[in-house]
Amino acid sequence: MYNYIIFDIDGTILDTEIAVLSSLQKLLLEELNEKFSFEDLRFALGIPGEAALRKLGITNRLESMEKWDRYFKEYFHYVKVFDDIKDTLVKLDEMGISLGIVTSKTKQEFVNDFVPFGLNDYFKFVVCADDTEKHKPDPEPILKFIELSGADQSKTIYIGDTKYDMDCAVGAGIDFALALWGAKSSTGINANYIFENPRQIFELINV
Repeated sequence: MYNYIIFDIDGTILDTEIAVLSSLQKLLLEELNEKFSFEDLRFALGIPGEAALRKLGITNRLESMEKWDRYFKEYFHYVKVFDDIKDTLVKLDEMGISLGIVTSKTKQEFVNDFVPFGLNDYFKFVVCADDTEKHKPDPEPILKFIELSGADQSKTIYIGDTKYDMDCAVGAGIDFALALWGAKSSTGINANYIFENPRQIFELINV
């Protein structure tokens, strides 16, 4: 049985894909004068924004991050909590399961993008991008979480939607469950569990 469940945010708790990629498209059109498709930019989902900009060849990354955040706000109305997530979190909390978050969002992005949905009280520990030197797919964020929480790795599982999430979990020595409602495909991801709906998370309690 797992008694600690760690969640990713983007693509797992919140559906942010349209807002993230649309705002990134707008930034790149301005900075590089080039129009990228969503498919071109999907790699940016699940890693820190600064790392995504570096991969795209953006040199003025601090200024560009500020612009990207500003443009993200223009598309924020597209962001929503995935169906059945809130009810699942409420019930897991009532069952005494400890819940946490490991995200590629910075602390400020966490405050701006996640806190408004009113779910943060369900999570005992949160590790953001600026809490560690290395980031997903490196295991350091989950190892930091384990250090802070004292969680037993053998009874801890990470739920996410990307290969970055899986690699982070495997490297940290914990199990991984794929949130297919956000990932949309399991190709190339070797998860311990694949869930099509958040309600299936309850299956982890009796494992």
